[in-house]
Amino acid sequence: MKYFALILFFVLLSSCYQVERNCINYKTGLFESTVIIDDVSYTSTFKRTDRLQVETFENKTDSAAVRWINDCEVVFKTINPKNMAEQKDIHLKILTTTDSTYTFEYSYVGEVIKQKGIAKKLN
Repeated sequence: MKYFALILFFVLLSSCYQVERNCINYKTGLFESTVIIDDVSYTSTFKRTDRLQVETFENKTDSAAVRWINDCEVVFKTINPKNMAEQKDIHLKILTTTDSTYTFEYSYVGEVIKQKGIAKKLN
């Protein structure tokens, strides 16, 4: 009986913790994001409006149409793709938020392999 009560206590304690996700705060604005792939850090800046995201990475600028699935998930479709990879839509999901950052995961639509990153709102 002691073990059951102890297990029940930990289950109740862990169920009280809820991850903060105020995603609506991150639908628009100026951001800087960082993604680590194979121990290499990649940083980009982007400006997002209700319908468009313009991103600069390694002195190259790309634009994508923005389609929100819900407050925490969005799909990006590259405008004027230059190769096959850019023709694939990207699905991004906001996992957690703070007062100035959000943690996200993203992948090509329909693919299982996901990458994670952090974005900071600059304005």
